Amino acid sequence: MNATEHVQQPRLLTPAELAACIKMFREMRQWSQEQLAAISGLNVRTIQRVEQGLSASLDTRRALARAFEFEDIDVLNKPFAIPSEEEAKAAKEKFDREHVTLTAMPLTTGKQLAKLAETCSMDLSEPAFELTREADETFAMLVDYLRDYRDCADAYSETQKFDVYDEMQSHIGALKALGVSLRYATRKIQVKWGTDADAKPMPLTVLYVVGFPLGEEPEQFATPKSGGIRL
Repeated sequence: MNATEHVQQPRLLTPAELAACIKMFREMRQWSQEQLAAISGLNVRTIQRVEQGLSASLDTRRALARAFEFEDIDVLNKPFAIPSEEEAKAAKEKFDREHVTLTAMPLTTGKQLAKLAETCSMDLSEPAFELTREADETFAMLVDYLRDYRDCADAYSETQKFDVYDEMQSHIGALKALGVSLRYATRKIQVKWGTDADAKPMPLTVLYVVGFPLGEEPEQFATPKSGGIRL
């Protein structure tokens, strides 16, 4: 069979074809339905309906296009060239080479976060969906406090740490009240400092703190293998 026979000519997607594309795009990124819902701002049930081949509104298709970072948010409402099986496989392999998938663990207490700060040298902390202004500011305050404590944790006595636990807990509780649930993951990496090619890499542990919509937390999330690390 000729390779060109695998590729369909551009045309409007049927609901069944849209379902196949959305599922393929999601699995290429190793996202769960819950994570796609969080990133797109849609309800998990809406994602499930789309992937079942049921009808999707114009706004739903636009939200999905934004989630997958298409430059044209109406791309899913226009004639579309469905990737062949070979193209999809190649795209997934490329994504796997460039990303690592981490288990998303619940982050619920200030003491838990403080202990993570004590054992991690770097962090990447960010929301996985668009927050309200109040929630965004609260998340930023938590991250600032986390980084300040991480930099000087050794200076705190065991008794003083209880104040740190309480402060972090207040931010976590405030985020939950605003509909934001925190998940975390840790990852060991090797870092070289300077430009000396013969320098030995230093082992470091990176902390990821990610905010998701309350009740729509994923079991895993993918992150680039390099870049975006905050010292």
